[in-house]
Amino acid sequence: MNTILFDLDGTLTDPALGITNAVSYALKHYGIEEEYQNLLRFIGPPLVDSFMDYYGFDQEKAQEAVGYYREYFSEKGLFENVVYEGMDQFLAALKNEGYILAVATSKPETFAEKILEHFHLSHYFTKICGATMDSSRSKKGDVIAYALDQLKITDPNTAVMIGDRQHDIVGAHQNKLKAVGVLYGYGDLEEMKEYQADYIAKDLNELMAVLHAL
Repeated sequence: MNTILFDLDGTLTDPALGITNAVSYALKHYGIEEEYQNLLRFIGPPLVDSFMDYYGFDQEKAQEAVGYYREYFSEKGLFENVVYEGMDQFLAALKNEGYILAVATSKPETFAEKILEHFHLSHYFTKICGATMDSSRSKKGDVIAYALDQLKITDPNTAVMIGDRQHDIVGAHQNKLKAVGVLYGYGDLEEMKEYQADYIAKDLNELMAVLHAL
């Protein structure tokens, strides 16, 4: 194993403020006021799916809501974000050990690039792969497949996926990758076990130990 794919939201950075503010902004266009705690469930899954699943929007209305979301997110929400403590040093250590690092996120690729550049993390990654703005590529499995193609990886045993939600685990397994679930983000132990994460790490120290064991 020499290549590590990272989810972005809830794995590299804590995006709670920006995402919840943007979702709230979008929902207000439909007269919906939502509690903060309920907005946190938007962290991780594709936005279109979340608007459909949680508010019964059809595909067209969900796409419209994503448009409102991006009005706020592209201007402010992008940077209402916090890099997890120790992440910079963690990525530097992996890079120095010779690992190839990449990002595979359901966030639009252009937003992911801007966020990682803003927080001075982009130089660690060989590829930053994300969703398309038109949602033609948004499912995590599709993003991971795209990342593997960009990295020219044909043997799934040479790469691993790290993420904090079920979508990361499912997407990894769809591409025959091992999946490491982290517990410092927005998923929990129950979710990681239910979706059969191959390895689980509660913090960056445990995550480093897992990676060294692969």
